[in-house]
Amino acid sequence: MTDDRHDERPDRPAWAVVPTMPWSRVQPSERRDTGTATSGQRQREYLPDEDEDSDDREAREEYRRRDEYREREDTEEEGGYRPRRAAPEEDQVDHLGRRRAPDPDGQRGRTAEAERDDDRERESTVRVPHAPNAAYPFGAEASVSGPPAAPTSPAVVALPEPAVGDPEQALAAAKIGYDPVTLHELPDNIYELFRIRESLSSKIDGANDNPSRARLLGLRAVVSRIVGDLRPALSDAKMALVHAEATGQLRRISVAQSRLANVLVRLGQLDEADRLFTQANSPELPDRLRAAIHHYAGKCAFEQDRYIEACQHFEKALELRRDGDPELVAATEIALDALFSRVAERGWGPYPRTRDEILQTHQPPIPTFDDHVDRWGYRDAAGGWPVGPQFADVQPFRDGVAWVRPVGIETWGLIDEHGRLLIDPRVGFLGVGSFSDGMAWVSRDGLGGWVAIDKAGRMVIAAGFDDVRPFRRGIALVRRAGKWGAIERNGRLAVQFAFDTFATGLTDGRYIDGFTDEGLAVVEVGGRKGVIDRAGRVLVPLAYPAIVIHPIAFLFTDGSHRWGAIARNGAPLINPVHASRNSLTAELESLLADARPML
Repeated sequence: MTDDRHDERPDRPAWAVVPTMPWSRVQPSERRDTGTATSGQRQREYLPDEDEDSDDREAREEYRRRDEYREREDTEEEGGYRPRRAAPEEDQVDHLGRRRAPDPDGQRGRTAEAERDDDRERESTVRVPHAPNAAYPFGAEASVSGPPAAPTSPAVVALPEPAVGDPEQALAAAKIGYDPVTLHELPDNIYELFRIRESLSSKIDGANDNPSRARLLGLRAVVSRIVGDLRPALSDAKMALVHAEATGQLRRISVAQSRLANVLVRLGQLDEADRLFTQANSPELPDRLRAAIHHYAGKCAFEQDRYIEACQHFEKALELRRDGDPELVAATEIALDALFSRVAERGWGPYPRTRDEILQTHQPPIPTFDDHVDRWGYRDAAGGWPVGPQFADVQPFRDGVAWVRPVGIETWGLIDEHGRLLIDPRVGFLGVGSFSDGMAWVSRDGLGGWVAIDKAGRMVIAAGFDDVRPFRRGIALVRRAGKWGAIERNGRLAVQFAFDTFATGLTDGRYIDGFTDEGLAVVEVGGRKGVIDRAGRVLVPLAYPAIVIHPIAFLFTDGSHRWGAIARNGAPLINPVHASRNSLTAELESLLADARPML
């Protein structure tokens, strides 16, 4: 890259343009000590020889002054920040070639201390940061020509601000590097990020719906975090999560949780950041987003010197995106290099934590059979018996309670983790289901007539059903007259009894008994499958032999067992031409537009 400032240089040395003047106007002044010469050298250099006549001394002083001016210009040129200037007029410079402040009173002969005061005032009022460039990514100070501002009001220099188009696209295209030691983001042009943030603020002012505000506030939080404004970043990230949760959309919530966690990492609130990363990383998300969450969760573990755990996150990120995201792979490889350097100095640190340990999930006592008394009880992690072995049969604790069957009784009772009886077994429930969302299904004969009760035994949903499934996120599957529907916790029928079965399969191979976290379910009638939401709306017609839910689409097979894809809005996305589901998934990943999901 060329520097056009060199084009302004004259053909002759800068000092050669200084006009001549009578030597009588040259005012003697003490030369400032730079500390680079010994005291003897300084005396010999600065003090005139007593045998010299006045003309010789004046000539020597003139040449010394010119040489020092040239040296100072060369030093500034090497720094790369100040344009080479022509030498100032003789009556406007001091003995070192520095430009004097206007002197309306005609006074010269300033003391060295007064000159230094002028220098400090000048530096404080006319130096502004340079825009970052390849050689100086964080910017540097540059001189601004012009008269200094008054001491009582600091100078304000307006930098040119090129227009930013769409701030979201500009942010996605921004070049972000990483510090190889701290792993913090390093923008190539921090001023561009400031302009992007201003544009995002304008868009936020005009956004009135939850999805838009969740997205834009989250992006502004990202920019504020990268430029180091952590308090505004925290405020924006929290509000973005509130709006994302109001949408009920898993993907938006996960992105908002991850963005908030990144801010908390920079603020040192690492436990809460760990919790948010763990909650955000759902297997129902696209691999690209999951890989990004693993990457940032690894950086959070890195901050805590948990290098085994960090290494596991980084390796998972590479496993998910090794062939499809060069930028994430490169960032993760930088993180691994930094991790191994730390390990060489400090060791591997603690063993990795489990999900329950990170979330600080309460661990209830577990059912344990005592061979000595031939009875079931519950033991805790310390080996104690909070509920002693006394039952003929027990079920695991769910939602803080567990069903137990005493010896000699065929019906079930309910206890809490301390063994207190909540529902007497003599009430007569032969069939019981685990509690979830504070409710459980029970039946007196275990065959039908299922009703929902709370933990005090009060009946919440009295309509008896032929078969039921546990509540999940406030909704449960129920069957009546051979057809399945869904009911909410308040007893309102959410999905009519119209389906032969619910068969909700995910692309990772899991099957869910009901609706996904996003509120979707695969239903079947007469061997043909489709997709509905929690309100019973049909999103994909029941017309396919097989269908599974992908994070961004619905995958289906045709009559020839070829795989294709339907968009979430029901529109055709990929024709059924793939022989396997894996090849179809690979093509879907290539279509994703969010190459940088955290941005």
